[in-house]
Amino acid sequence: MNDTFGRRIDYLRISVTDRCNERCLYCMPEGYCGWAQKKDHLSADEILRVVESATGIGFRKFRVTGGEPLIRKDIIEVLRRIWALPGVETLGLSTNGTRLAAFAPAIKQAGVRSLNVSLDALDPDLYRRITGGEVCGVLEGIEAARRQNFEIIKLNCVLMRGINESEYLPLIRFAAERGWPLRFIELMPLSHADVLDESNFLSVQELMRHLEKEGGLLPLPDYRVGHGPARYYDYEMPGLAAPAKLGFIGALTTPHFCETCNKLRLTADGKLRPCLGHAGEIDLLAPLRMGADPVGLLRAAIANKPENHEFLENYQPGRPMTAIGG
Repeated sequence: MNDTFGRRIDYLRISVTDRCNERCLYCMPEGYCGWAQKKDHLSADEILRVVESATGIGFRKFRVTGGEPLIRKDIIEVLRRIWALPGVETLGLSTNGTRLAAFAPAIKQAGVRSLNVSLDALDPDLYRRITGGEVCGVLEGIEAARRQNFEIIKLNCVLMRGINESEYLPLIRFAAERGWPLRFIELMPLSHADVLDESNFLSVQELMRHLEKEGGLLPLPDYRVGHGPARYYDYEMPGLAAPAKLGFIGALTTPHFCETCNKLRLTADGKLRPCLGHAGEIDLLAPLRMGADPVGLLRAAIANKPENHEFLENYQPGRPMTAIGG
């Protein structure tokens, strides 16, 4: 299906829980306790009904997110059943990596082909400051995932001026040594409205200018790994045996950022969200439990997809990223 601006919408990101075992600065406001109750979360059967309906109108790409999806008790069942549905061409999982060491084999067997792992710092103290967690468990999980030979493993780092700038080059080396893409993501106002100010916002363009002082960036316009908006470059710097693959996601500063957006989001509490940076949502949970066909609601969400996000227009998130879904 195409939206009203001619974009083909074939990608659904499914949040299976709004809960997380970390407390990242950019995702969850301090003291947040607005968790949906278990009865308000979509069940495995309900998620499958939505995915099956989505494939019927042309959705082919699916990614399971949270919160942290691996804390959901039936997550392997959910993944396995999604992958078994006709029409599902790709299945990915976004995770903070803290539970990957235990779950990597089961995730792979369930059908997951690509992993996105958040890694904002390698330094243990800094990682703890950003997330409230321990990086050692994440690194163990990343190694466990490497042994499973997933088709794609991408590392994600959120840019935070004055916080993790010292980690960018170590993270590039870490990713390059493993042959994985590393994506740098601009900070977005998704925990509370005043999360962004001049003291902590770092644009992808500024980072690229800084990196070019250490090495060379070569645009890769035809390089695609996954289905998101990252723009990729080869990066050569001293000490790397081969160029690093770097992706840059600059929602606030990249011209025409929304031009090729191809996704909808399904929140854990059953809301269809056409745009991450737009507060409009369509309730799916109540109609679904009354026996409604999800197709009509999916079509309505596509029809309501805005041309651009509202991050630069005094955007008020309403609820934080952990409740919206990654």
